[in-house]
Amino acid sequence: MAAARGGPARWGALGAGVVLIAVGCAPPARAATEAPADAAVLKGVEHLAHVPKPALLGGSAALNSDLAFTGDYVIGGNYNGFVVYDVSEPESPEIVSEVLCPGGQGDVSVSGDLLYFSVDYPRKGTECGAEAVAPSDPEGFEGIRIFDISDKAAPQYVAAVRTDCGSHTNTLVPGGDRDYVYVSSYSPSESFPNCRPPHERLSIVEVPHDAPEDAAVAATPALFGPGDDPKTMGCHDITAYPERGLAAAACLGDGLLLDISDPLAPVVLDRVRDDNFAFWHSATFTADASTVLFTDELGGGSAAVCDAETGPERGADAVYSVGGGTDLVFRSYYKIPRHQADTENCVAHNGSLIPVPGGDFFVQGWYQGGVSVVDLTDPDEPREIAFFDRGPWDSAALRTAGSWSAYYYNGHVYSNGIQRGLDVLRLTDPRLAPAEGVRMDQFNPQSQPSQPAP
Repeated sequence: MAAARGGPARWGALGAGVVLIAVGCAPPARAATEAPADAAVLKGVEHLAHVPKPALLGGSAALNSDLAFTGDYVIGGNYNGFVVYDVSEPESPEIVSEVLCPGGQGDVSVSGDLLYFSVDYPRKGTECGAEAVAPSDPEGFEGIRIFDISDKAAPQYVAAVRTDCGSHTNTLVPGGDRDYVYVSSYSPSESFPNCRPPHERLSIVEVPHDAPEDAAVAATPALFGPGDDPKTMGCHDITAYPERGLAAAACLGDGLLLDISDPLAPVVLDRVRDDNFAFWHSATFTADASTVLFTDELGGGSAAVCDAETGPERGADAVYSVGGGTDLVFRSYYKIPRHQADTENCVAHNGSLIPVPGGDFFVQGWYQGGVSVVDLTDPDEPREIAFFDRGPWDSAALRTAGSWSAYYYNGHVYSNGIQRGLDVLRLTDPRLAPAEGVRMDQFNPQSQPSQPAP
């Protein structure tokens, strides 16, 4: 979701073993409940379970955000912290811990026993209880928080790394005995002492697996320069495909294709612009990396733009072929074919591939447009084959709600609802059945794994 903010500069770390202060306050584990009565419009999808947003991370301003997956657990980000769900029985998920640690955005990535968490709203200090401060405060903290989640019922806060302009999102690039975390951020301002324009650099945090408390910014490569789109001052999101040595970066005014074969020195292979795009938001590769789907978050995620007036080519996905492995070539747009009410914020948002061997299928959250499943087999004519769509969160007023992110993991789709909480879906379209045999030990949607061959 687009939002203006600033961020501090100097990196630092907490001592190892700092115990998270809020986990002990979490209520007992809770099971899924019946789906809300308005969860009625669907095709090719079975709604299995719903877990309401927990009170500790509740309130309309505490938005649920992104998801990461490890073993039988789903980690749900929230503007005030994160939730760990046990999904060993997908039809009956349970909350095993709730972590109160405000900082805005709450983008999450998981690597073994480590969790990386984005802080995008400045705090007075690195501790979880630190109060909010203005972006004009040069001592405010923004960046990456690192947690040890080896005990899912009691995550431990072990380190904090400051990054320029904070962290709106983060992307895991594995590196053997260490991780490289690409930190995306934007919205510089002359009034923000630690986030002044131009903000053309990407922060890369290096995290040694055996000493995460020593995590630090290892590189700040420039992705932009003179002549680039003036809107492009930082990136919103980067999706890496580590096994291919590639990444696709959505950078506000530009879409970039990157060579990340050296993870500390990404190289821009190509960049594209589109007059129909208002805000390059995120990206996903097809399994063979021959196609990239970019999303446009028209209206910053809070506008009702899934309507006839806006049309099918704005607030949509744009599909590009990767010509010769280095060039982005436009092929088509995709937008959900169902018009939404004027009280429903609706625009393209976070999704992932459905790992059908030999197929190109994509599941995606559209805020109050619901969850859409797309056949990308023909990049010139992507089409919806299944969906799950609730009614408005508030039929009397436009309020921010809906599916922030919808991802496929080990046989099911998990959707993180901004206000409602977690939903679990099962896909019933027979074309998607082969994905049920694909099992992963870990999944970060912004760090794409390779898929099995057909």
